[in-house]
Amino acid sequence: MSREQRAKIDAMLRGHQAEGPRSVEEIRTGFAAMMATMAVPEDIRTTHTELGGRRTLLVEPTTPAPVGADDAAGTILYFHGGSFVFGSPETALSLTGNLVARTGLRAFSVDYRLAPEHPFPAAIEDTLAAYRALLDDGVDPARLVLAGDSAGGGLTVTTLLAARSAGLPLPAAILAFSPGVDSTRTGESLETRAAADPIFTRAALEHTGAMYLAGQDPRQELLSPALFADLTGFPPMLIQVGGNEILLDDSTRLAARARDAGVDVTLDVTADVPHVFQVYADILDEADQALDRAALFLTQQLGG
Repeated sequence: MSREQRAKIDAMLRGHQAEGPRSVEEIRTGFAAMMATMAVPEDIRTTHTELGGRRTLLVEPTTPAPVGADDAAGTILYFHGGSFVFGSPETALSLTGNLVARTGLRAFSVDYRLAPEHPFPAAIEDTLAAYRALLDDGVDPARLVLAGDSAGGGLTVTTLLAARSAGLPLPAAILAFSPGVDSTRTGESLETRAAADPIFTRAALEHTGAMYLAGQDPRQELLSPALFADLTGFPPMLIQVGGNEILLDDSTRLAARARDAGVDVTLDVTADVPHVFQVYADILDEADQALDRAALFLTQQLGG
């Protein structure tokens, strides 16, 4: 394990921690500036398009697909992180770019509506509309995977819950980086990992969480699927999470719930790394290794 690399990232993140709550604009601007410094692979290209009425960033490998290949063997529908309040397809480009470069798949990254302007369930309405649009465009669900980080990792689950309720076919797999899947904030890791987490505090999560909830009861499957969702019939899932996250128990409880529902689930916990550590590709060995495992999972689930 790369102790020096991890220590450097931990110190950097602690230096970005704000004292007290920040305005929505300050949160969004600060996050965008930080994510703009993350490494993005050179062998990808991006195009602006739309899915389900929402702006969407299409990320593709620059190497052409073999003659006769169908959409470079598959499609990733990606949902960015940001506590449902901040973030965009651009802030997630290091993640989508690395998945595309490592798999040869194309990725659609959706710019779903954000709170507080658009609280729950706006984000799920938008991600479901994007999923439906891909199906309507003829994308085979067996050649489609959902992926996301943080809040977007949670959206991979809640979007499929909504899709199942709408009678839509489910995709081939789910990939979730540090998913946020418990709006009740009852996981023990909120306390046991508080000192280790260089990014989040309970107060910060409750600050942005209240914007998304807008008074709704968090004790329901679309807000806390790790506690209340029936995951029966879900496709194979890979959940990757860092050992230094106060949201660690979101992942462990989601994995346990999936297992109990008979879902093929892999819980991949990397010690001593922070929330969505995969963004530190090229500067953290564990990030590159986790992305390699994620890419292998996706290609295996698509039969590649």
